[in-house]
Amino acid sequence: MSEKFDKLVNIVKRLRSPNGCPWDRKQTLYSLKQNVVEEVFEFIDALDRKDIENIKEELGDMLLHIVFHSIIAEEEKLFTLDDVIETISEKLIRRHPHVFGNIKVKDVEEVLKNWESIKSKERSNQRNSILASVPRSLPPIERAFKLQKEASKVGFDWQNPEECFDKVKEEFKELDEARKTGDKQKIKHEIGDTMFALINYSRLEGIDPSEALREASLRFEKRFNCIEKKLKEKNKTPASSTLEEMESLWQICKKELETA
Repeated sequence: MSEKFDKLVNIVKRLRSPNGCPWDRKQTLYSLKQNVVEEVFEFIDALDRKDIENIKEELGDMLLHIVFHSIIAEEEKLFTLDDVIETISEKLIRRHPHVFGNIKVKDVEEVLKNWESIKSKERSNQRNSILASVPRSLPPIERAFKLQKEASKVGFDWQNPEECFDKVKEEFKELDEARKTGDKQKIKHEIGDTMFALINYSRLEGIDPSEALREASLRFEKRFNCIEKKLKEKNKTPASSTLEEMESLWQICKKELETA
């Protein structure tokens, strides 16, 4: 394992060397942010498809970014790959006192409670707000979910999903009122509030809103692909079809895919 890891590190160092790849040499610690995000989502997509071969490949791509960024930082004398490994090792030991220390726990719930308590102490030494640990660079749905989750840890939360769903309905009513004004800024504001409330409701129901949206997008994709297939059998395309024809095929595809 160490030999193979060292091989990867040496490959990246070669790419960054004066005789290496011009593109790789041009990159900085901050130039690959979007690439990292894309790799994470490609990994999630592979997980959703349970594509083991692709999961393996995407894990490799993410490992490459960790090594790549660490080597750039080492070149700039900021930190080393060893520092990265040591930092996460220390964190794992610190946050698992029931494994590496003398703390006793009864179940998973108590493990999570201790974990959050340790994290909270760490954050109190670093930041002023309990929400400061939620990166602003997170995708919007994930960030809203995490902000709500962090606030709930100090009791700022709905008592139950029903109360939160009433808030969803209230926000949707306000969105409808904003829509009637035609004021785009007000509509945008209320769309945001409605989505935030719906994410909150999803959280309280124990449902990951991103997962729910990914599944909805996948259903849409499959149904639209079904429409395209049926139109192709008629030597037609969506562009050459009417909305009524596509809507009719949508209902047929919906039933076919639900019973498949």
